[in-house]
Amino acid sequence: ARPLATPASRSKRVTNPSPKGPPAPRTAREVLDRSHRFLEQRGLDGARREAELLVANAIGLDRLGLYLALDRPLVKAELDDAREAVLRRSKGEPAAYILGHREFYGRSFAVRPGVLIPRPETELLVDRARELVEDLIVDGKDEPRLADLGTGSGCIAITMLLECPTTRVLALDLSPDAVEVAGENAKALEVPTDRFGLRCGDAFEGLVALAPEGVDLLLSNPPYIDPRVGGELAGDVRAHEPALALFSPDGDPDHWARRLMQERERLLAPGGRALVELGFDQAPRLEALAAANGLEVRIHPDLEGIPRLLEFGR
Repeated sequence: ARPLATPASRSKRVTNPSPKGPPAPRTAREVLDRSHRFLEQRGLDGARREAELLVANAIGLDRLGLYLALDRPLVKAELDDAREAVLRRSKGEPAAYILGHREFYGRSFAVRPGVLIPRPETELLVDRARELVEDLIVDGKDEPRLADLGTGSGCIAITMLLECPTTRVLALDLSPDAVEVAGENAKALEVPTDRFGLRCGDAFEGLVALAPEGVDLLLSNPPYIDPRVGGELAGDVRAHEPALALFSPDGDPDHWARRLMQERERLLAPGGRALVELGFDQAPRLEALAAANGLEVRIHPDLEGIPRLLEFGR
């Protein structure tokens, strides 16, 4: 039998070098593509957009700037920042907390853990509030008084003042963290301090104390998620966003909207209106409650047709 290899043939073999992994990404395009695939493999919705936001932020650009610089070589610090951001997102941390900001109504608002992240559907509340402010001005209210109960990052209150500069706006929240961030946003967006008030504490009692005559327009995006169904929330929301801003008390999702309707006489000035954001299934219950108490309400759907906004007057 012939040997499989003679000593001489063995001595002539050339050992292949160990296979190398893919080269480290060097351009914005390579980093973006790899980040997109990484997040997509982990099942994140909107993986491409999130990768764009995270990579752009890591190299000091916005999304448009990123696409104008796709062939730009990245330095080590930029690569490290992008990798860290994408890894944090893959573990469930919301992109807004990683970036430190979220856009709302065309402006950038600072957010961080402890403060609810602004949602696009809340822009509907601002749209309708602007219409009501215009009506108030036409009716002779040159400086309408507004209040935002549960202001969070301040996105509603600050946006209203910037969009309707003749208004006077009072923002209230029970959370010291939220009030601190709202104050930072007001300063960063150069809100006129003589037209903007910000207070920490019970929003109902605070409003009555500061505006005993009531306000012309009351705005609120209150907690409306039943804690009993909290497990159905997206994991990043459930694990990272503040429970105080998400969940209604006592498993009663209608608690805050109902209380706002019940206390309208002391919160609203004569002729005043209120706008309250709702969860997807609240509208029928609140319409029935209003009808039983002789209160006329309007329900405004969002862009997906979900009954999203409750409107009523004093």
